[in-house]
Parts: sequence; structure tokens; C-alpha cells
Amino acid sequence: MSNGAQAQDIDFSVDRNNLYREESITDLKVATIRQLIPITADGAQDTGRTRIFIGHTQVMSPEGPVPIQSKLDADTLEQAMDAFPQAMQQALVDVIEKLKQLQQQQMQQKNDSRIIMPGQ
Repeated sequence: MSNGAQAQDIDFSVDRNNLYREESITDLKVATIRQLIPITADGAQDTGRTRIFIGHTQVMSPEGPVPIQSKLDADTLEQAMDAFPQAMQQALVDVIEKLKQLQQQQMQQKNDSRIIMPGQ
């Protein structure tokens, strides 16, 4: 356990008021959509809460596949399929931006470590 965390300090309780059944839908090419259907503790569908749709795909990079995912703004599977391309495009832009920031931080750290202070 990191940072001195003890196993007994971790709460593994199931939140019985926030349960979802997961279904996975794929076109076997580029799109995978996870549909999270709210359920009650007895497994019945909870019609008082809305479904959640999450899109997944991957793009190839020189280092291998890069997973991309994003919540889809949709209430139905049809809407999720329509929202998928734009959401994945935006998620890809976000991933590229984060990678650029990490590269800049690494370069800055590398440059900072080269500074030699006289008299120290």
C-alpha cells in the first residue's frame, strides 16, 4: 500500500443506491459504447435515474495503441451513436494536449537539472 495506507483503512462497501448494469455495444471496427443502466439492489431497472453512455476507441501511435474514452451526452443508444464521433475527436484532442504538456514538463525538468549554481 502506498503512502502508509493500511488495508483496513480502505472502505470496500458497495453503494447500493448507485448500482448500474453494464452492456457493451460494438461495431467491431472502431466504436465501443458502454451503456450503464441504473438498477436497484434487487437487480430491477431503476427508472428514476438515467442511463449513462461512455464511448471507447483506440488510436495507433508509434508506441502502440492509445485508448480513448469519453462520456457521451445521450439518453438513448441512437443518440450515443450519433454523439460518438464528435466525443472521440474531442477526447483525442484532449489526450494530445495532455501529452504535449507532459513533454514540456519533462523538458523543463531536464533543463532545470542542468543548471549549475556557482558556489554550491
